[in-house]
Amino acid sequence: MCGIVGIFSHEPVAGELYDSLIHLQHRGQDAAGILTCDERFYPKHGMGLVREIFTPGDLLQLKGNIGIAHTRYPTAGGYSEADIQPLWIGNPRGIALAHNGNLVNYQALADEIRLKQHRHLNSSLDSEMLLLMMADGLAIGSYGDDDEEQFFSQLCHAVNHIYSRVEGSYSVVSIVIGKGLVAFRDPHGIRPLVMGERKREDGRTDYIFASETTPFYALGFEPIGDLQPGEMAYVNKAGKLFRRIVNAKTFRPCVFEYVYFARPDSTLDGVSVYRSRLRMGQNLARLWKQTFPDYLPDVVIPAPFTANTAALSFAHELGVRYSEGLYKNPFIGRTFIMPNQQARSRSVRYKLTPQRTEIENKKVLVVDDSIVRGTTSREIIKMIREFGASEIALVSACPLIKHPCFYGIDIPSRDELIAATHTEEQIRQYLGVDRLLYQTQEDLIEAVTRRGQHHIERPCMACMDGNYICGNITEDKITKLEKQRQKERSK
Repeated sequence: MCGIVGIFSHEPVAGELYDSLIHLQHRGQDAAGILTCDERFYPKHGMGLVREIFTPGDLLQLKGNIGIAHTRYPTAGGYSEADIQPLWIGNPRGIALAHNGNLVNYQALADEIRLKQHRHLNSSLDSEMLLLMMADGLAIGSYGDDDEEQFFSQLCHAVNHIYSRVEGSYSVVSIVIGKGLVAFRDPHGIRPLVMGERKREDGRTDYIFASETTPFYALGFEPIGDLQPGEMAYVNKAGKLFRRIVNAKTFRPCVFEYVYFARPDSTLDGVSVYRSRLRMGQNLARLWKQTFPDYLPDVVIPAPFTANTAALSFAHELGVRYSEGLYKNPFIGRTFIMPNQQARSRSVRYKLTPQRTEIENKKVLVVDDSIVRGTTSREIIKMIREFGASEIALVSACPLIKHPCFYGIDIPSRDELIAATHTEEQIRQYLGVDRLLYQTQEDLIEAVTRRGQHHIERPCMACMDGNYICGNITEDKITKLEKQRQKERSK
């Protein structure tokens, strides 16, 4: 999971790309990069948080009115400075690219390029496959500098070539020097890609494409919808917008965006993330009343911050007081994307401090957005127990997570998923809670799809139901991919 943004403006874009990455920082805290262009590329990247990488002097050196940027959270490769996006290549013309997602058939594509085409790969990123395939698609045929319709058709051909060969999830922003800004989304629309425009006083229009709508308001952009599954958009150097659905398949956007990853003020595929989380809490509270009709907690507290919204509506539905019984230090990163179990466990106590007045001698119900490995939840329960809670219940706004994700979420192995190896009663005992309740898959789908101008029938829930929409993922392939990821992590 990463954050990407591309901006076409009539003024220099480096500062706005930086601001956009700040608003997308929650999607990746490992590394970040910005690339702008006029008649050449101007790249800058580094390891760490966005504010640690770029200085005001750096931004002054990033010239041009078109640019793309990326904030990284690695799921495949990507553990060194050589693996920081955006990536770029000099031929043809000059193409740069940033990608959010994960290519299931990366290894097969990489082997073909290295062993059959005898070409060198500069990184361990699956994103490099997209860059090389796009470059190959634009190297075939001819198009004049002034024939934009012909170039757009060539772009469609290049992107369709990617659609025909690549399996997995990918939302992409790209630049072609001398031509303009390109954005496209995989045929199933698994990873998000939203679009906005900004009308200028002189009548001209600026455009933005991003993983979420979070940067739009601060930069003065109005959301104008999402790229559809299999759709490509192109803004030429004169600012004219071209759009075409090149190759669309069954629409299956990732449900974990709504559960955890997206910021609550985002709107993705016509659905408010905040409202969907309110509905998650409401549905979960109704299930609680059915499952434990004779039990009410004294207080409902969230595991901050992503569970705050669901906990608020859960408490309201139950008629129980809501309290922020855990204070979160906002300067500690997200534990889900920590590199290992030990780091996650240690980080929980660094970033969370229980408030004794809200916990001591009370029946406490904790709402968490999800239980993936169980490490974070177990530490939270231990802390609340240490501060004197008389009873502790835990509810998860997300159903049981039993399967690895191969579309961009860092769930690499079933061995790490507590629900894949334990029964619910065993999980309850491991976590040390008196009562445990998970959201049902049907209630989660209902919470996401109840409202909004969307076309979502069923989101991608492969990590919960094992239904992998693309990539021909068999049991044998799952085992191979798990071993491959474990090997990468051991490095």
